[in-house]
Parts: sequence; structure tokens; C-alpha cells
Amino acid sequence: MAAQMTDGHRRFLQVLMSHGIMEGSEARKLHRHCCEIHKVYYAHDKLDDFINTINVHLQPLFMQIRKGTSEDDGRVHYALVNLAETEITKMASDYTENELELFRKTMDLIILSENGFASSTEVLNFADQLKSKKMKKKEAEQVLKLFVEDKWLSERNGEYTLHTRCIMEMEQYILSNYQGVARKCNICHSLAIQSQVCETCGIGMHLPCVGKYFKAQTEPHCPHCNDFWPHEIPEVSRTDSQLSSKRGRGKQLHSQH
Repeated sequence: MAAQMTDGHRRFLQVLMSHGIMEGSEARKLHRHCCEIHKVYYAHDKLDDFINTINVHLQPLFMQIRKGTSEDDGRVHYALVNLAETEITKMASDYTENELELFRKTMDLIILSENGFASSTEVLNFADQLKSKKMKKKEAEQVLKLFVEDKWLSERNGEYTLHTRCIMEMEQYILSNYQGVARKCNICHSLAIQSQVCETCGIGMHLPCVGKYFKAQTEPHCPHCNDFWPHEIPEVSRTDSQLSSKRGRGKQLHSQH
């Protein structure tokens, strides 16, 4: 017998729906707030059980609150995802055909890149080559801005990557449409877009996972084939597993190759 949905569960779902995605610490605060307001039993370590109750009731709607990790800093996030549709139909109600085409081109560039990023220059070069309807540079810049606002893309210093929410929502789509290119992280087993890759056996790992895995090792070796790991190891701070600024420098070095 599934646990009953309470007004506390409903409030949690409504707030998450309005955000689309929420960082773990925010979700924990919201869990406590919803339970206290609606006088529902609260235990700080029972957030996942609380979410499972909501998920049982979301099942007939082909929706699910999914737990995932940010590729940037390894923090846990919760996102409401749609299980019923592919990426194209999911986004089709919000965007025009040529906007979707630009998104697909951007996705191609990001997934096929070495470091999980596409420069705005690369993306904008495609704007006037779209099959559906050519796009002016200014218009394309506005569309990219919209993709960032809607949490499909993230932008940093003129470089685009897939937003955590997008990765969580489209994991299956990406794995089946980019077979042989898209890979799961060897450590946490979720899709890895920004990653370091073993030059010998080809396994990939998220940067936060690399940092955590090799933290105590003086000579890093691939967890799969045991060959030397040739990349700069990102540093992980003790408090919240956020990567330190050294990782930023490593990233720039990596993207210059």
C-alpha cells in the first residue's frame, strides 16, 4: 500500500515544479518547511522516502522527481522530469522548429567536444545554416539566452554546456542517440558530459568524481585498466565536495589541447 500524499507532499511538488530543478540543500530546507507548515511527520534523513511517496503518485502521469549530480561541483540536485516523451516533443511546445534545430546543433557540438563545452562562436556559426529557417546572429544569441533561462543549457565565459536538469531529463535520449560517444561515469554511473577520459581504455569520469576517487592516491591509475591517469586531478574541498579553483585552471589547460 503506497503512502498517502499529504498537503506537505503537494506543496513540495508545486515548489519544485515552479523551479524545475533544486539543489540538495534547498530541497532539504523545503522538505522541512512543507512538513512543518502542514504538520506532517518530519525526519531530516527521510527526504528520499518523502520524494518516493510523491513519485508513486506521479507514475500514472509519466513524471518523476529524479536525483542527480551537478557535473560542475558534484552537488546533489532534484529535478522533476517527464518520462513520457523524447527530448524533441518535450521541447516542441516551447520552441519553434528552427530553435529546436539550433538546440540539436548545440547539443551535437557539446557531446562531440573533448571537454563537454561548445563556444558561442561555434554555435552561432550554425545559425545561418539551419535547414528549417536561417537565423540571424542576434536572434540566435537571444534563443541561446532562452535555453539558459529555461535550464537546458549553462553558459560560462562564452562557452555552453548542458544544464544539470537537461542531463537528468535527457539521459536516455542522449545515450541512445549518441551511442559510442556519450558515456556514463565509471564512478557514479550517470551520464558524463564534462569528463576526463582514459586514453588507454576510453572510460570517462566526471571531474568531481575524478577528484574524489584519486584524492588519496599519489600515483593515479585508471580504475578500469590500471594505466596511469594522465590528466590533472581536480581538487575537492572537504566541506561540500565542491571543486576548488585549481580545477578551473585545469579545465582551461584541458580545453587548450
